Amino acid sequence: MNFRKRMMAAMLVVMMQCSLCVASAVADEGSKGKQEEGKEVQILFTHDMHSHLDAYKAKKEEQTVRIGGFAKLKTMLDKKRAEHPATFLVDGGDFAMGTLYQTIYETEAPELTMMGRLGYDAVTLGNHEFDYRSEGVANMLHSAVENASEDEKLHLPALVSANIDWEKNNSEDNKKVKAALDEYGSTPYTVIERDGIRVGVYGILGQDAEECAPESGLEFEDIVEISKEMTEKLRKEKADLIVCLSHSGTSEKKEKSEDEILAKEVPEIDVIISGHTHTKLDEVIRHGDTYIVSAGSYCENLGELQLTQKEDGRWELEKYHLNPLDEKVEEDTEVTAQLEKYKQEVNEEYLKQFGYTFDQVLAENPVSFTQMDEFALEHEEDPLGSLIADSYVYAVQQAEGEDYEKVDVTVSPSGVIRDTFQKGEVTVADAFNVSSLGIGADRIPGYPLVSVYLTGEELKTAAEIDVSISPIMTTAQLYPSGLRWTYNPNRMLLNRVTDVELVTNVPYTEEKKTEEVKDDQLYRVVAGLYSAQMLGAVEDSSMGLLKITPKDKNGEVITDFEDHIIHDQNGAEVKEWYALASYLESFQPNEEGISEVPSYYEKAEGRKEMDDSRNIIDLLKHPNKFAWILYGVILALILLVVGIVRLVMRRRKRKHGNQKSKKG
Repeated sequence: MNFRKRMMAAMLVVMMQCSLCVASAVADEGSKGKQEEGKEVQILFTHDMHSHLDAYKAKKEEQTVRIGGFAKLKTMLDKKRAEHPATFLVDGGDFAMGTLYQTIYETEAPELTMMGRLGYDAVTLGNHEFDYRSEGVANMLHSAVENASEDEKLHLPALVSANIDWEKNNSEDNKKVKAALDEYGSTPYTVIERDGIRVGVYGILGQDAEECAPESGLEFEDIVEISKEMTEKLRKEKADLIVCLSHSGTSEKKEKSEDEILAKEVPEIDVIISGHTHTKLDEVIRHGDTYIVSAGSYCENLGELQLTQKEDGRWELEKYHLNPLDEKVEEDTEVTAQLEKYKQEVNEEYLKQFGYTFDQVLAENPVSFTQMDEFALEHEEDPLGSLIADSYVYAVQQAEGEDYEKVDVTVSPSGVIRDTFQKGEVTVADAFNVSSLGIGADRIPGYPLVSVYLTGEELKTAAEIDVSISPIMTTAQLYPSGLRWTYNPNRMLLNRVTDVELVTNVPYTEEKKTEEVKDDQLYRVVAGLYSAQMLGAVEDSSMGLLKITPKDKNGEVITDFEDHIIHDQNGAEVKEWYALASYLESFQPNEEGISEVPSYYEKAEGRKEMDDSRNIIDLLKHPNKFAWILYGVILALILLVVGIVRLVMRRRKRKHGNQKSKKG
């Protein structure tokens, strides 16, 4: 009996202890839930900075001011971090390519290194990180690692890239990129913990961005499928918040708005930092519990997103703000000093071979050129595009000297024009920023000019591309020199150009000498290397409807555009940006002895003229092959309808006749 009592007492003690443990666990879980519900986090973000490490000139409220740059960014970051302990700083890609700093991209990795100095937690790759091809991005990553190893205080940001398909990407060039990413320590995702909050971050590159990176040599997996995989892994990693660094972008055309599609298809994502399209979102885009945010380009703003965790574990928006890095923000002196060191390296490693320095003044500009947030939005002639196209003619004349062969036409597409000029002094850095893309066959930064030949019929096709295609794809808008066309937007698509003619005096003056374009004649056309390659790709992108086949002077089809790069008399490639810089320097000097941009670039000169007539004759005159095809289809349909009507009428007559005979 005593034994039974002792057993009962022991069991009672055990049960009481278990009850206390359960109660304690419930209490702990309850307090944990309340703690999670009250968690607060601050995400600071940038994207599409394009090597804009320095403050730069911009037009704001009719005033030219200096905005952006890492020195202002550092000051703003210090302020924001002091306000909130759980602060995370990330970037959505295209941190490189856009200013002279990119010329030491491979040797110094200034963009990624400076992001490390500013304390970025994580970054992803954009399409422009591949502008210098596989070798370029691999060299940049090696340089970044080397910089960090030499400076113990330098902590590089995590580099996350989830959708590079390494099973398909196994060429030797691909392996260079893979080895460099491995050396850097790049991973598909990372988890960063701060102030008790675990933030999971992964990076992706979207379909349009992939198409804009033909030099990468890489294939990328679908962003939706890889995001489903990443969110599942990050939940297993017990991430409180999932952030996607997406270099995919948003669009007003919802079927092309890749990050909005992503948010709907993968609702487990909490925040999408949306880069690539240079979008500036003053309000978040919200789909369910997913927030899409964008801060604009060129380091003009620091994006700020503050969230509070809800009871169900998802996050509620508390604050969204774009902090302008304007003249009210002071520049950090340490950052400014570091950038000065980079400038000297740019002078020695790059500009010295062109006879220039970083801040050297080329010209005084009295002209109000179109600002980049408005550039190419309307289909029209633009003086900035004209200035650039004219500079190509000048540069070829200077490069070829006595051996100069007449350039009939030059073109500059809007998609390769990256910046504009403000009133006042124009420096070497300003000229480079306008035409900053690419690298040549010489492995020296900057796309070179190339010389090709097109028939007169193909010149007319180029004009039609500008008129019919660029309104729906603004990067295809062409700015010509030596060619002018008239078009009617009320005419049939692909048949809107009514007149095309050559203008023989370039640059334009008050007198314009014109001549007829002959369909079968070859004309010399000069453009940037990338632009020329795109001319050759027109047939594929238009499904064979529009055909332009660049040829050499003998009419043979060009297979390798690098064989047709224009060189000066010393054998150096003539770069697009150098053509522009030297042209600016060539103008007549003002009273201070500084070259001055001519006033005729203040307005349009009639290179593209619109005839808005709705007169039936104007709508049908000068039909091209597409119009004749349509007219043929319409005529065939009319004949078909007439034939059907006649057949029906005959049957009715027969039926009516049969009915009469029966009655009779």
